[in-house]
Amino acid sequence: MNEFFAAAVVFPTVFFSAALVVVVAFWVLVLCRAASHDMFDSDVKLPGGTTGLGCVPVAVTVSLLVTIAWFTSLAGSVPLRRSGLTGAPYAILACVVLATAALVAWAVTRRLARVLKRFFPAERQPSREDFAGMTCTVRTERVDTRISQAEITARDGTTTVVQVRQLGTRNGKRTGTAPGRHVTPSVRRPRRVDGPTVRPPGPSA
Repeated sequence: MNEFFAAAVVFPTVFFSAALVVVVAFWVLVLCRAASHDMFDSDVKLPGGTTGLGCVPVAVTVSLLVTIAWFTSLAGSVPLRRSGLTGAPYAILACVVLATAALVAWAVTRRLARVLKRFFPAERQPSREDFAGMTCTVRTERVDTRISQAEITARDGTTTVVQVRQLGTRNGKRTGTAPGRHVTPSVRRPRRVDGPTVRPPGPSA
């Protein structure tokens, strides 16, 4: 037991041991509900198509990398210490163990990520089609054949600004609506651009 502990606190395993302490502390916070396992996903985006690690939460990926690298490095450090080598030969072989542990951790984590990604389905990204047929509020001076802006509230309560315009004319003239006016999709001639539909003003407008 003392031999494994001694190998864990010296080069090269000491680097992964320090990272492992941070990983364990993080998951303790997750168990105590003081942190979330996906809290870093909005700040760090791993390109899953090129690295193969972007399919699962960042915290899970890093935890796997650190844990596998730590075990691999420890497994290589124990026989290295038993060999009795010192000086330059020991330092060279220790660097080899460090590099090997990192490469093995990367390869194994990539394979595990393919298995784990089924438990972490990708979230559906917002689309312009989500706003189709919803009521929006004009925020520009008017809505005509040129691009104008309107504010729309999504089903989750968030608001966004979309580009709207009217297509064609009414009675030979361009039509529009005043700023702040609510426009709805239930019209005889819907005007649809980038998702929402715009209702031309009625006679009372």
